[in-house]
Amino acid sequence: MVYLILSVLLQFAFVVHIVKTGRSTTWIWIVLMLPMAGILAYLFLEVLPDLGNTRQGRRASQKVKEALNPNKDINDASARYQQSDTVENSMNLANACLEKGLYEEAKQLFEKCLKGPLADDPNLMFGLAKAEFGLGNAADTQRILDELIEKNPEFKHQDAHLLYARSLDRLDKVSDAQHEYETLYSYYTGPDAAYYYAKFLSANNAGNKAQKIFSEIVSSAQSQSHHYRDLHKTIINQAKSELRH
Repeated sequence: MVYLILSVLLQFAFVVHIVKTGRSTTWIWIVLMLPMAGILAYLFLEVLPDLGNTRQGRRASQKVKEALNPNKDINDASARYQQSDTVENSMNLANACLEKGLYEEAKQLFEKCLKGPLADDPNLMFGLAKAEFGLGNAADTQRILDELIEKNPEFKHQDAHLLYARSLDRLDKVSDAQHEYETLYSYYTGPDAAYYYAKFLSANNAGNKAQKIFSEIVSSAQSQSHHYRDLHKTIINQAKSELRH
């Protein structure tokens, strides 16, 4: 009975949408004759393509695709790698592995690429450092990033800098980590550096200052765009959970 009521309500809502948006009346018959199949067909063939023309729509569409096929990116990258074992395909697969938390696989792929003329490539070295950090190898992360800057002094990347600070933090190099966090806090775009700096302060007997920074992250997010809040949703929520009640 409940299913029937919900089905009727959905049909009514979609019929109203079809009429208001000026779609072909054929869709009305499809939705009425084939309730669930018709509604899904209307969504995928009419509504989602229109949403794809806006930034919010593209983001919503991407979320739907990821929910339906969460492994698409890594599967596609793996297929391209199997077809052609190039540096570009290896790097793309390595980055896809990082996204999925497959750090050992990512490490092996980055190491394979870091040879010959690409032995000092900064993007590959940064990728390897991320894989090592994901594996819990903070000392190797620091070493790789030190070598990266030594061999590529012009390389500037805020996320590489943050990873360096976090590796120092994990190694309990308190003074060095604090210096890097303070520098990052002064220029980093986004809430990540502020969050990890606050976590560092909280763990090193500076809880009041940490609470102030957590509060800044949350209050700043409220005045930012929906895109900003969506992009940094995880960090913002973590900052909220750190605030004392």
